[in-house]
Amino acid sequence: MSRLSITAYTFGIIFFLVSCSFAGFYGYKVVTHHLPKEEKKIEKYNYHFMLVPEELDNEYWRLVEKGARAAAKDYHIMLEYVGPKQANIEDHLKTIEMSAASKVDGIMTQGLSDEQFTPLINRVVEKGIPVITVDTDAANSKRIAYIGTDNYYSGFLAGKALIADTKGQANVAIITGSFIKNHQIQRVKGFRDAVMAEKGIQIVDVEESEISRVKAAEKAYKILQDHPEVNAFFGTSALDGIGIAQVVEKYNKQDQVYIVGFDTLPETINYMRKGTIKATVVQEPFEMGYKAVKMMIDLIEGQKVPPIVHTDTRILRVGDLPVSNQDRLGVNR
Repeated sequence: MSRLSITAYTFGIIFFLVSCSFAGFYGYKVVTHHLPKEEKKIEKYNYHFMLVPEELDNEYWRLVEKGARAAAKDYHIMLEYVGPKQANIEDHLKTIEMSAASKVDGIMTQGLSDEQFTPLINRVVEKGIPVITVDTDAANSKRIAYIGTDNYYSGFLAGKALIADTKGQANVAIITGSFIKNHQIQRVKGFRDAVMAEKGIQIVDVEESEISRVKAAEKAYKILQDHPEVNAFFGTSALDGIGIAQVVEKYNKQDQVYIVGFDTLPETINYMRKGTIKATVVQEPFEMGYKAVKMMIDLIEGQKVPPIVHTDTRILRVGDLPVSNQDRLGVNR
C-alpha cells in the first residue's frame, strides 16, 4: 500500500471517529434536552360549593349565580353552577344527588316541592353536607338556612298594590307559574289574603302557566274569553306578566285591564313604560347569591347563622323607573 493510500485511509478513519463522536454528543443533547415548561398555577380553594338552580339559563338565576360568584371570588371558594337546562324537577333532584355524591362542602338550591325535595335534603344533611335553600324554602326539611324573598309577603304586596291602584274595585284572574311549587303557592296565598277583606275585589279564576310566556298568553286569552268581566290580572312569575300583557295589547285593552306582575325582565319594563303593566314585584337575586355563599362559609366555620334571612321585596311602578332602559333592576323567574 502506498504512503498516499495509507494517509487517505488514516484520515478517513479519523474523520469517521470524529463524526461518530459529534453524532453521539448531539444525539445525547437532543434526548436529554428539556423544553421550558409553562408554570401552571394550581388554585387552592378554601371550600367547594354547588349552586343548583331550577333552570340554568333563566335570567333570574343568572343574577343569583352572579352574586354567588362575586362572593366566591371574595372568599376564595370553588363554586359550580349546575342544574337542568330547562325547568325539570326530576333533573333538579338528580343534580342535587350527584352533588352530594361528589362530597362537596355545601349545596345551595331551591326547595320547590315539600314532597320531593324535603326527603332528599334531609338525606344530604344527614350525610354531613350542609344545605341552604335559596329563593324558595323547604321549611319542613333539615336545611340549615333559607335566604331569599318572603314569597307570601311578595304576593301580599302585589295584592295591596292592586287594591290601591284599582281603588278596591276589580274582578281579578291569577296566572301562576305552578300549582305545586312552594314559592308560587305562597305568592298566590299572600295575594288572596291581601284582597280577602275587600268586598269590591273578586278572584274570578286561577290558571297555571308552567312558567312559560306562551302558556301564560294562552291562559290569559282563555280567561278573557270565558270571563269578559275580568279587568285585572296578577302574574306570579315574570313570564306570566309578559304573556298577559301580550294578550291585553293584542285586544287593545291596556286602558281597561290592570296587570301587576313579578320581577323586572326587559320586556316587563317596556310594558310598564307603555302603561300595559301597571306594577311589578321586585326581588334581589344578586344579594341572595352573595349572602348564600357567605352564610355557607359561616356555617362550615362554626358560626351561628339565622335559619331564615329575607331579602328585600318591594313594588315598582312606572314612576319609580330609572330614566334609562339600560338601568336594569332585576330579572325573571
